[in-house]
Amino acid sequence: MSTATPLPQAPRTSLVESTIGLIRTQIESGAWKVGGRIPREPDLADMLQVGRNTVREAIRVLSHAQVLEVRQGDGTYVRSSVDPAEVMRRVSHSSLRDHFELRAILETEAARLAATRRTDEDLERLGQLLHARGDAPVEGDLAGFVDRDFAFHAAVATAAHNTALTELYRYFSVAVRQNTQAVLVEQELPEPGLAAHARIVDAIERQDSERAAKAARAVMAPVITKLTELLGG
Repeated sequence: MSTATPLPQAPRTSLVESTIGLIRTQIESGAWKVGGRIPREPDLADMLQVGRNTVREAIRVLSHAQVLEVRQGDGTYVRSSVDPAEVMRRVSHSSLRDHFELRAILETEAARLAATRRTDEDLERLGQLLHARGDAPVEGDLAGFVDRDFAFHAAVATAAHNTALTELYRYFSVAVRQNTQAVLVEQELPEPGLAAHARIVDAIERQDSERAAKAARAVMAPVITKLTELLGG
C-alpha cells in the first residue's frame, strides 16, 4: 500500500487533462525539479486518485511535449519546467489588452531591428504589402483585410532577420488575427490607418531604427490606451 502524500484530486470532467495540469503544477512549482525522477505510476495514481491508464496517458502527452522523459526500466524524469504548448494556451486566453501589449513589444522591436537589417527585397515586399493592406474597410471583406494586415506586420518581423522573433511572431499570429478583427468589430476601438503604417515603412527604408520603433509603437498605442480606459485604468 502506497504511503505517498495525496495531491488535490483530479476533477472527473476531463481526467487526462486534469491529471496533466496537476503534474504540470508540481513541476512549475519546483516540487519536482528538472532532472529529478517523478513518483512511480502507481504512486501517481494514488496521489491523484485516478486510474493508472489515465496517469500513463498524461505522461505520454507530457513526454511528447518534452516536459517529461520516460527511461525504460528506470522511471520518468522531468526534462523541462516549461511546456511550450501550455504557455501559448495561456497566452491565447489572456485579456485583449494583454494581447495588444505583447504585440506592441514584438512589433516595436521588430521594426527597430528591421531598420538596421532590411534588404532591398524586404523593402520591396513591405511596399507591396502596405499597398495591398490599404485602409480598413467600412464594410465588406473584413476577414480579408485582417489577413492583409497580418501579412504586412509579419513582413516587418521577417525583415528584422531574427529567427527567434520571427518564429515567435508567427506562433502568435492566431491571436494577432483574432484581436485585429476584434478591434474592427468593436466600433469604440480605434484602428490605425494606412498613413500610420506607411510611417513604419518609411523609417525602415531610411534605416532610422528609433523612428521605426516609435512608428510601430504609435500604431498600437491608441488601442492599448482605449482598452485601458475601458478597464478603468
